[in-house]
Amino acid sequence: MIGIDWGNTSFRAFRVGRDGAIRDRRAGPKGILNVPDGRFGDTLREEIGPWLAAGEDRVLLCGSIGSRQGWKETPYLPCPAGPAELAGALVDIGFDWARVKLVPGLSGVDDAGVAEVMRGEETQALGIAPLLRDGGLACLPGTNSKWVRVEGGRIVGFTTHMTGEAFGALRGHTILARMMRDGPSDGTPFDAGIARSADPGGLLHHLFGVRALALANRLNESDAPAYLSGILIGHEVRAAMASAAAEVVQVIGALELTALYAKAITACGGYAERHDGEAAARGLALVAEHAQWN
Repeated sequence: MIGIDWGNTSFRAFRVGRDGAIRDRRAGPKGILNVPDGRFGDTLREEIGPWLAAGEDRVLLCGSIGSRQGWKETPYLPCPAGPAELAGALVDIGFDWARVKLVPGLSGVDDAGVAEVMRGEETQALGIAPLLRDGGLACLPGTNSKWVRVEGGRIVGFTTHMTGEAFGALRGHTILARMMRDGPSDGTPFDAGIARSADPGGLLHHLFGVRALALANRLNESDAPAYLSGILIGHEVRAAMASAAAEVVQVIGALELTALYAKAITACGGYAERHDGEAAARGLALVAEHAQWN
């Protein structure tokens, strides 16, 4: 089968064998926001045409491709949900070259009853064998980071944190941008930001401190982005782990970003196990096993 994680800015495709092994992969900047005139079918054929010609005829899509801006908007499936529930809610997509189905994404509520939604991260979380077997907590860092709780082989809840998006906005479009230059994303400034997130005063106070430290010549402009990142990630991790102290967190995503989150999780008293983004392929293959393709 072919599993595709199709997000807003990126397209990642995996050719998965019957044994679950990834035989081939493709990736590029053909996210849904970069597809002209809604030509999703043409783009799909261009990207995976050789695999289709080789006989693959089952394609499973997840991510923003199922959003209102994507190929076809799919209703969210309420939590709790696992591979079988997701497979039972797949949405068919008309495509002349193969049988194509969309994973619906999940909905839930936080502890205060406020709505939560996600598309794509559910397949990554379900692609981590220890989570399915033993349950636990997963962190999927990114523009809008997800923290996902798995119990009994099903996702029972999750929370979203706009950390990556907030970092981009603060660094590029606020008064803080005036005192920031490119520099390392990790190191002592990042560690100092994580430590600062534990201090009293709250996030908004800590954010202005980035400016004040620079004006006082106590923070180099090339170190300011890493310090800001440490503050934001530190606040996210502390909030997400408030009721999960000393727990093992499965961190899923790009290597550099998971390294930063693993450091923050450790600093906040947890334990991190890192996984690459190919967990999506394993999760999609698992859902495909439960699907009705006829």
